[in-house]
This record gives sequence, structure tokens and C-alpha cells, in this order.
Amino acid sequence: MSFLRISWLVLLLAGSLQAASRPNIIVIMSDDMGYSDIGCYGSEVATPTLDRLAAGGLRFTQFYNTGRCCPTRASLMTGLYPHQAGIGHMMNDRGHPGYRGDLNNRCVTIAQVLGTAGYRCYMSGKWHITKTTRPKNEDGKHNWPRQRGFDRFYGTIHGAGSFFDPNSLTRDNTLIAPEDPDSYYYTDAISDNAAQFITDHDSDKPFFMYVAYTAAHWPMHAKPADIAKYKGRYDKGWDVLRDERLARMRKMGVLDRSWPLSPNVQDWSDARNKPWQRVRMEVYAAMIDSMDQG
Repeated sequence: MSFLRISWLVLLLAGSLQAASRPNIIVIMSDDMGYSDIGCYGSEVATPTLDRLAAGGLRFTQFYNTGRCCPTRASLMTGLYPHQAGIGHMMNDRGHPGYRGDLNNRCVTIAQVLGTAGYRCYMSGKWHITKTTRPKNEDGKHNWPRQRGFDRFYGTIHGAGSFFDPNSLTRDNTLIAPEDPDSYYYTDAISDNAAQFITDHDSDKPFFMYVAYTAAHWPMHAKPADIAKYKGRYDKGWDVLRDERLARMRKMGVLDRSWPLSPNVQDWSDARNKPWQRVRMEVYAAMIDSMDQG
């Protein structure tokens, strides 16, 4: 695990939980994606859906996370510092209250709170805030999504794995296998199930939808058609590409024109195995593109 970015999107329609007309709430999270990897922040990757949402909504201009997967998710779900929720690092118990690798019993999730306010709560995607991915009995699922306030769940309990055969794939409280192994792609499945939850929703109640993609986390897996869209796009190497992106960000007003480009990257001329590096960037772009299509 390295960095995880919340993909800036929290759609809140006007109103409060106490208001007669309560808002539906959708939170979308992307995994390991840099903030400038979507078009509205200067990326060369095609993200028209997210760009439209950004144009008509709210964008962060300053934001911090923990730089780690599980702690960020623990904070997002509970509103606490990760150590307060029991997940100060990853999913291993280090023997201290702040490092249990599991949500503790002194916190509640946003789904648990919204549920008491009459919301239906749905989740599609990556959970990764419990170390128990294959419990021996039902008690071991105490920190699974359904036990933490979500009425319906489709996704993975564990943090990473194949996009074509995800490990710990689960529907509600039951471990499952991909529905159609020959055509299955996890990013698409996350999108499809999120859309289905909303389609099935009883419109008399407000809903909270948490969509947690694993894209663009390793492994670098994307569909051939999406990869083909970026064939040759990264042949110039990251030195030129970073300069081009910086210019776009300055023109868009994302960055102050006086801010220099970070030097902490190896020169493209010194990079080993350039063909592999080019393909890796193409696949990474395709993973983000696929997420936007959802």
C-alpha cells in the first residue's frame, strides 16, 4: 500500500438530517490515485464524468490524508483520527490500542449514524478496515460492512488483489466468486452494483452510497480496449509529461504559476526498461478511465 486519495467527490444535496427533505449522499473514493490524475485538475487521462461533476459541484483546494490506505478509510468512516478508531497503520495488530488493525468498539461509522436518522446505507467496493477477511464464524464479521451499518454491500473485505478475480469478494455477508469469470472486471462490477443499489432503492427514504474503487491501486490491471486508448500517449517519458501537466495546471489555476515542479523523480533518460514503464503508465491511465466510465 502507498498513497490513497479521496477523489474529491462528496455530493451533498441541500438540507440537513433534521430537514423534511433530507439529501441523498454519495461518496466516491479512488485508491492510490494522485489528485492531478483527473482532467479537472490537469490530467491527460480522459475523465469526462468526474470533470462534469466537478464543474457543477465543489472541489477541494487543500486537503490532507494519512498517506496510508486503512487509516484513511478508518477516518473517513468514523470521523476520528485513525489511532482513535484503532487503525493507526495497516491490518496487523501491534499490541497497542491505536494499532489493532481493526475498528474498535469505541467508534461508530457514518452508516451507523445515518441509519438511525432513517437513511438506507449502501456500499460497493473496497472495505479494508478489518483484519478478519475469512472469519471462522459469524462473530468474526463484527467489523464487516453489514455489521457496521450498511444495509447492502458488494465488494472486497481485503485491500488488494486481482481485478479479474478479486480476493475476499463478498455480497452482504457471504464470500462469492465473480459472476462471469470470462468478462469480469472489478471496477465495472463496483460501478454496476452501486447503480443497482440506487435503482432498487425505496425512494421514500434518503440513501447514503459509499463507492470505494480499488483503481488505480496495484496490480496494474485494465481492459484491453481501455489500454488501447492510451497506446503511445506516454512514449515521451515522464519528464515531458510532467512539464505538460504542470503547464495545464497553471493555466487552469490549479497551481500558482510561481510554484516549481517537484524534483523528486528519476530522469526519464536514466530510467531502466522504458518499454515496460510506458506500458505501465498506459495501464494506469486506463484504470482511471474505466473508473470514470462507471
